[in-house]
Amino acid sequence: MEAGIVGLPNVGKSTLFNALTSSQAAQSANYPFCTIEPNEGIVSVPDDRLTRITKYIVPLKIIPSALKLVDIAGIVKGASEGQGLGNKFLSHIRLVDAIVQVVRCFEDPDVIHVDGKVDPIADMDTIETELMLSDIEALQGALSKAERTARSGDKDAKLRVAAIQKCLAHFETDQPLRTLDLPEAEAKSLSSFGLMSAKPILFVANVDENDLEGKSPLVTKVREKAAAVGASVVCVCAKLEAEIAELDEADRAEMLEGVGLKEPALNHIARATYRTLGLQSYFTAGDKEVRAWPVPIGATAPQAAGVIHSDFERGFIRVEIYTLADLETYKTEKEIRQAGKLRVEGKAYVMQDGDICHFLFN
Repeated sequence: MEAGIVGLPNVGKSTLFNALTSSQAAQSANYPFCTIEPNEGIVSVPDDRLTRITKYIVPLKIIPSALKLVDIAGIVKGASEGQGLGNKFLSHIRLVDAIVQVVRCFEDPDVIHVDGKVDPIADMDTIETELMLSDIEALQGALSKAERTARSGDKDAKLRVAAIQKCLAHFETDQPLRTLDLPEAEAKSLSSFGLMSAKPILFVANVDENDLEGKSPLVTKVREKAAAVGASVVCVCAKLEAEIAELDEADRAEMLEGVGLKEPALNHIARATYRTLGLQSYFTAGDKEVRAWPVPIGATAPQAAGVIHSDFERGFIRVEIYTLADLETYKTEKEIRQAGKLRVEGKAYVMQDGDICHFLFN
């Protein structure tokens, strides 16, 4: 699964992407549309549970979970009508599973704003409106085709017509599709459209160096608007994070302490993006490696095994599971087993965040 980083031009989007992915690409110029083709990068998801596990199971290597990020060019008002190469940029958003919108919450006369003033709520509305308008166009185009097919008695087409009509009616309330609760079958009938306003969203408030905790009125407004659509907000100073990312470990720790941070804000973004994608982690632990694996929330044990290898899912027999709390209490897997804390689960088991697993398969 992957998330797309979006925003208006000059909000710090590419600076943030480069810091997140430790990219050495040259810093973008200070003008709109400096990013045209989407850049892609893999980001590790920091998880202190890996370190806690390795206190008791010492591996040759530690492998955190990871997610894919796509840096998508700046969207401007009128993008759904082709402004600023908008149709091309919007097509990139259709392909991702979640949206990370960077919102400018800092003043800087040297960094121009595409609309001439810093207004994060207007920026959020601009992006949302363009996503909704593009979705409306796609659904209206699909409706007539679905209606023709439905008249022949096709059940799938009838289901699609009902779903499209509900979506178009919902847009009349000026709300994105992520606030519409469609029955699972209807939602699935629309999955091929890649509806952008239905994708889960995370807001990243790009703040000034003097407002790392995000206490300014601008950030407060962003939090209030995000809460209204059930989204989370993470604060980050992209410029500062880019500087921190270039330092070696010792200097990085010193700089973090100097600005009052326990860890880079980028870590918070990675974890928040992971949650926005609907992912959680389970672990495998042995002498060769201790590893975190991403799995959708609600996935069953065979589906989790399939993340490692498709053969594991097809030949799944059972999974042995214990928790990190068990490991910290009993110190070894042998003691966990002897204490009767090692659980054996079958195909119907729904994975829990933090499960430590041994899969048995045919």
